[in-house]
Parts: sequence; structure tokens; C-alpha cells
Amino acid sequence: MMSASLVLVFAVLLMIAVLVSERAHRTVLSTAVLFLLGGFVLGDGVLGVLHIGPGDPIVGGLAELALFSVLFTDGMRAGVSDLRRAWRLPGRALLLGLPITLVLTALLAHFVAGLPWLESFLIGAVLAPTDPVFAAAIVGREEVPARLRHLLNVESGLNDGLALPIVLVLLAFTGGTDAHGWQLAEELGLGIVVGIVVPYGVLLLERLPFLQAARSLQPLLAVSIGLLVLAICYATHANLFLAAFTAGVTVATAGRGLRHEFEQFGELITELIKLAAIMVFGALITPAFLFGEIPLAGWIFAVLAIVAARPAALFVSFLGSALGRREQLAAMWFGPKGFASVVYGLIVLESGIGLADQVFHLIALVIVLSILAHSSTDVLIARQFDEQRAPTKQ
Repeated sequence: MMSASLVLVFAVLLMIAVLVSERAHRTVLSTAVLFLLGGFVLGDGVLGVLHIGPGDPIVGGLAELALFSVLFTDGMRAGVSDLRRAWRLPGRALLLGLPITLVLTALLAHFVAGLPWLESFLIGAVLAPTDPVFAAAIVGREEVPARLRHLLNVESGLNDGLALPIVLVLLAFTGGTDAHGWQLAEELGLGIVVGIVVPYGVLLLERLPFLQAARSLQPLLAVSIGLLVLAICYATHANLFLAAFTAGVTVATAGRGLRHEFEQFGELITELIKLAAIMVFGALITPAFLFGEIPLAGWIFAVLAIVAARPAALFVSFLGSALGRREQLAAMWFGPKGFASVVYGLIVLESGIGLADQVFHLIALVIVLSILAHSSTDVLIARQFDEQRAPTKQ
């Protein structure tokens, strides 16, 4: 059961976030940082208002629901026709930048933090995805070049789903899931099938002449697709995360009108679940967690994972591209470790693998530093693009 204190704290933080949202859009304030710090301050490590431990059912349940919702809405942004347009730069970031970031982060985890190879690559896969929610001023401002905003949006919309199978396979190899070998492949394959068949079936029903949804209820049709996919995955043991992403892509490809109707409504629901999970994540982090349980080597790893792995990977990825130097530097820096990494980290913590606690500590530290660093620099760098454009307006 969800405690009254948890609901109350979330409601208060949400009210504050909405009331300061306009100012936050123009400053270095961030909604995500507010919920992260709120969870941290109100958790057991500081004020003790929220009593949440790693083994609490709310942690695993909320993480699972949040990731399903995020992957479903991410998939909605990735229709096949969308990907055909302006694909070159996002393609470089995804097909070159993502695997290089994963490998470089794994190398740092092994040689700096001292983790075994499997756990090092697991950390690399967890931390490879990015999320522009933690750098909203970059993707939400018109003064930032359109191709840079498009690059970061498409990359962040797809890299969660691309990293997911790698995370699941590595978790299986480290003993973090019950499925292995063919069973794991069957669950992943079945997830893709469910994610394609269910949306297509619903969309075919909607096109029948005697069935037609009222325009005001169109967003709920997409919600029903998501819930159907979720329920069928639970019943068949199909991988619900891969099914969620595939279902989103299917709706975006075959039901563009439905996708448009769902967009604002669905993203608001997803945002609520994301913020709740970030608050819970913050409550799991204590001063002792950060400063007593993580050695110096862990801090060095976390800093290098932010300032070296992603920038080096994208530098290689954009060699020979038409991306301007300032845009390239912004893309290299704005690879915040996003919400998918938060949830993947919680899944690792709940997995029961031998080094789950140590791996989660490192993942959590990188995410916290990334949220603070990227959320506090996005507005400043967006202003640099505005100043660069200013002379042309005279």
C-alpha cells in the first residue's frame, strides 16, 4: 500500500513544481531536480518523513510502471516515417555514439571503479541512454538550432529502447533474472510480437464503420492499447518493456492521428509517474550513501562517466558531419543520464545479483551528478545560442 506521507509529499512537490514552472523555464531551476532533492531531504537520511527502503514493493512496482509508460511514449515519437526524415545526425548518435558510450563507461567502471567485466558492461548499458527532460532548455527553446533539438529529441526517444535488450541480457548473465538463453530470447521476441499485434488489432477495430471513438475520448484509446499490452505481457510473461516500446512505435507508424491525440495527455501521465519515481529514487539516497559508502574511486568514475565517456563517443560519431562546432559541443555535453537510467538502476538494485548494491551506488551517483550538472547548465548554454543569433537580427 502507498503510504499517506508518500502521497502528501508528492502532492506538495507537484504543486510547488507547477507554481514555479514558468520561472524554472527561464532559470537553472529544474522540476526533476526539485523532486530529486525533495525525496533526498524528506527521506530517512535527512528529515525522515519518507520511509522507503530498497526492498519496499513501491520501489520495484513504481519503477516497472514508470519505465513501461516512458518506453510507450518514447516509441510514440519514433514512427517509421519520422525516422526517414533527418535521420543522419540522430543515426550517428544512436548507432555509433550509444555503443561507444557504453563501452567507454564499461572500461571506466572496470579500470577505475574495479568492477568485474560483466557488471562493468551492465553499468555501461544502464548509463548509456540520455534524457532531455534534465536539459529541457536545450530542446524546448527556439533560439537553439532546430537540428540540434531534433538530434537530442530523436536520440533520447530511441536510446532507452535500444539499450533495454542489452541491460536485460547482461542482467541474465549476471544472475539477475530467472530467464536465461532461449527463455530470455522467447520473452524478448514475444514482447515484440505483442507490441505489434495488439496495437494493429485495436487500430483495425477503430476503422470499422460501426465503431468510432468520440474525439474527446481518442486519447483513452491509446491508453487502452497500453493497458492491453501490459496485461497480456503479465499473462504471457512477454517482456513488457520491449513490448511497450514496440507498441509505441506501432501506434506512431499505423495510427498517426491517434498518436497526435494522445501526445499531450499521454506525456502528462508519463511525466507524473516519472516524477514520482524520481522522488522515490531521491529518498533512497542518503548522505551516508553518497559520502560514506562510495569510495574515492567511485567518485572519479562518476565524474569521468559524465565528462569523458559521452563527449568522446559523440566526438567520434560526428567526425565528418555537417554539425557546427558549437552545436557539436552542446550535443557532446548534453547527454544527461536520464529517467531510463534511474529505473534501470532500480531494477538492478531489485535483481539480487551479487554486486547489486555496489553497482546501484555507482549508477545513482552518476545520475545525481548528471542531473545537477546538466539541469544547471542548459539555460546558460541555450543563451549562448541566442547571443550568437543576435547580430543577425540587427
